[in-house]
Amino acid sequence: MPGFFPYWVVVTHFLNIFFLLLLARSGTEVLSSLPKLYWHDDCPPGREWLRFSKKTYGADSRRVWSSLDEEEAWSPVIALPGRKNLGLGRHWHFMSIQFWILTGAVYICMVFVSGYWHYLVPTSWSIVPESIRAVGTYLHFQLPARLPGQPFEAAQKLTYFLVIFVLSPFQILTGAAMSPAVLARFPWYSRLFGGKQGARSLHFLGLCAFAAFTALHTFMVVIHGVPKEFAGIVLADVDANRTLALAVGLTGIFLVLVFHVVVTVLSLRYKRATQHLLGFMVNPFERALSRTFTSREHYGRADISPYFRVNGYPPVGEEYARLSADGFRDYRLAVGGLVDQPVSLSLDDLRRLGEQAQVTKHNCIQGWTAVAEWAGVPLALVVDLVRPRPEARHVVFYAMDDKGLTEGEGRYGYFYGTVPVYLATHPQTILALEMNGAPLPVVHGAPVRVRIETQLGFKMVKWVRAIEFVEDYRDIGMGEGGWREDQQYYANAAGI
Repeated sequence: MPGFFPYWVVVTHFLNIFFLLLLARSGTEVLSSLPKLYWHDDCPPGREWLRFSKKTYGADSRRVWSSLDEEEAWSPVIALPGRKNLGLGRHWHFMSIQFWILTGAVYICMVFVSGYWHYLVPTSWSIVPESIRAVGTYLHFQLPARLPGQPFEAAQKLTYFLVIFVLSPFQILTGAAMSPAVLARFPWYSRLFGGKQGARSLHFLGLCAFAAFTALHTFMVVIHGVPKEFAGIVLADVDANRTLALAVGLTGIFLVLVFHVVVTVLSLRYKRATQHLLGFMVNPFERALSRTFTSREHYGRADISPYFRVNGYPPVGEEYARLSADGFRDYRLAVGGLVDQPVSLSLDDLRRLGEQAQVTKHNCIQGWTAVAEWAGVPLALVVDLVRPRPEARHVVFYAMDDKGLTEGEGRYGYFYGTVPVYLATHPQTILALEMNGAPLPVVHGAPVRVRIETQLGFKMVKWVRAIEFVEDYRDIGMGEGGWREDQQYYANAAGI
């Protein structure tokens, strides 16, 4: 049987602390974009079960509002990087989760290969009453006896088992239940957690459980004796030099805190470099997910949400107002670029290509969801019509809204988005012309908006004025693949 704290336990223990803190802070940044938690995927405004914001908006509010108004700018002290940087927060979160899962996988392998599992896995239900008695002993300000032949008392062993083999997998599973690519291909999966909002709420509660465990675990280290506990945790030997163990342990904690201060400052100061560096590690996985999963969503009309949030404000200016006032009869969608047959299509021209209706769930990058019926022309039919050339690898959607006028906050330029050609030909990728059996409302993107059901909402460009097939999106805008990617440092791939 192995010793109490093998060195692989010491190393993975430290890495676990390191990555969990990254996950907690970056997850807090993600939460700040929609600091409200729901149990139902309709996300009715004002019906959240928990919120961390003083802002309140209602479905019947007299003042027009956008889901972007619900965002909070939380302090970099708690959020990574803080100050309303959802794109960078997601980059940090998805980078950290890969390494945390890898650390956990190595740990689990070593646990069973080395025989260490005897210390962690209960083999009898008697562990439950024994744990209760151990807790009672602690409440009487006494230390319970260890289990025979083991380094832990019953409550410790049961807690470690639950954290390692229950809580950690639970966080991974609820995290996956929030991915639009996964949910579009396997709609049944989110129902295991009560829908995406149920998964989001449970994921938050899992974070709270980790925080509570960390606080309790730290408290237990203190009452058992910091120098003695550090000798085992840091030097893998409870009889090692305790002064050295304390110095090494406190130095490690200090370096972790310094790392967080440094990466927070650098992330806020050098946002583009942070986007590129973290994207290098995250984007390939997201693109693989988007390429692998094809949407197969089939909700019924009874599932349509009574309220569907609006993200962003409609275009302003005389041209759009004139088109809207005339029912978009003079609207033309220009489709060109690297194609053999450029076209300019009216709404009637688009309808004549063929129509398709689908009831699907919208997944906003902020975290809210809603179900609606969308009807329009499959984008694959447009692709067939214009016949892209072999070198055309990306599709660019140009919108009519100037974000400098409709959104501000120091950002500028007309909105646009890009997707790989293979996403444009997915069965449930359409140019939507109708919503819930009526003409597409202005606030939801009239006259034309893109629907790509395996992607997050910001890739579904609204108020589309033109489509261009290009070889490389790096020649468009700031070269990041979309307005949000350019201006807010979002990932170009949006499958998770």
